[in-house]
Amino acid sequence: MSERTSQSAALSASVVFADWLPELEATEQILVGFSGGLDSTVLLRLLVEVVPAERIMALHINHGLSTNAAGWQHHAAQVCLDLGIQFEAQSVSVTESGDGIESAARDARYAVFERQLIKGGRLLLGHHADDQVETVLYRLLRGSGPRGLSGIPVTRAVGRGRLIRPLLEYPKAALEDYAHAQKLSWIEDESNQDNKFDRNYLRNRVVPALVERWPDYIQGVTHSAELSRQADQLADAVARADLDALEPRIERAGWSLALSGFDQLEPLRQKNLLRYWPQMYGLPLLNPTLIDETLNSLLPARGDSEPRIARRDLQLCRYRQRLYLLQRRSPLSGRAQVDQDLCLFWNGDEPLLLPDGNLLTAEPVLGAGLRVEDPESLTVRFRRGGERCQPAGRGHSNSLKKLLQEHALEPWWRERIPLFYIDEQLVAVGDLWVCEEWQAEADNKGLKIIWQTNSL
Repeated sequence: MSERTSQSAALSASVVFADWLPELEATEQILVGFSGGLDSTVLLRLLVEVVPAERIMALHINHGLSTNAAGWQHHAAQVCLDLGIQFEAQSVSVTESGDGIESAARDARYAVFERQLIKGGRLLLGHHADDQVETVLYRLLRGSGPRGLSGIPVTRAVGRGRLIRPLLEYPKAALEDYAHAQKLSWIEDESNQDNKFDRNYLRNRVVPALVERWPDYIQGVTHSAELSRQADQLADAVARADLDALEPRIERAGWSLALSGFDQLEPLRQKNLLRYWPQMYGLPLLNPTLIDETLNSLLPARGDSEPRIARRDLQLCRYRQRLYLLQRRSPLSGRAQVDQDLCLFWNGDEPLLLPDGNLLTAEPVLGAGLRVEDPESLTVRFRRGGERCQPAGRGHSNSLKKLLQEHALEPWWRERIPLFYIDEQLVAVGDLWVCEEWQAEADNKGLKIIWQTNSL
């Protein structure tokens, strides 16, 4: 908690927004996530004291999870009408996932926020210090590391804009005092009393016991959260430095690093690098289970076994002394299945979406690429086995299987690489090579094929 907060719990708009007012004045869009509850009501009321009401839009998300949802929306609209603030309500469909209904509701809510934010826009939410404590305790009990124990960030990127939590340093009691002093009215979500939800149990049963024993618990927990944030930043910096020394490379649908150097790192730094590697590219951190599987199963596996470890959004693979981190579109198991009998007609004029979600494009080039005299004769197929071809400039033909191995195309792409045929003759293989006698000659136009592999 900051010095100004610890000195006085009383809320003042000029103090709350002291650090944020310059960027709020500079942005074209100010959104406030407005549920109509205590937190967002106090935030909205404070905000109109320092920002003209016509510059603010309150965004209400109707999750439809309570029989009172319509009444809450009506209340939120009336508050905004009284304050002269623009109001918008959006209904979302919440489908429970493996992480529970609360997580699903949050995902649905943030999806709306991301859609609504314009480039450079600001989204304000009313989280307070008690929310921070609940978050840290909840993540502690789930076994989180420094990233999780750093709690709720006061600001972060969301969509094309940025999220700000101006009240994060202030305890809920300060918000209640302000609301009563200003005679504000707000809604109470009855589900907050249902202790079957973990956060409610912490709030209603655990935190009151902490208050009785440790009255200053908020300061202690938030201080630990700040130390965890610093430890997380340090671990991230070490991981980036280690990666820079491991010949990092951009690959099809992902990235790779050299195992020769990785093997020289001490185990603690190996684990640290694996944990933070995905988040360098905007993916979630690796959890300890996947890290252990990578170190104990994937890396020691036989070289010819094509080892891989997958989770919903990424896959780790090893090939020719490199470790690959690949993005996944769907949870495939084993080797990707492709319809071997599929035949797609394509003239190269428009992008072609392949069955696995990747894309083919082509651009005309002079004196290079695939020679196509009749574009309507060009078809796209996939491996069936037994194909042979002679890459342009090579002295003889060979099996496609052997050629792909020589080209070092990773095993997970070999069944999915598009093959190009003209009149039943194989004339090009992906964007790897054009076959002999099918390359465009000087002063003639050819097609430069681009196989865009964004995910497995």
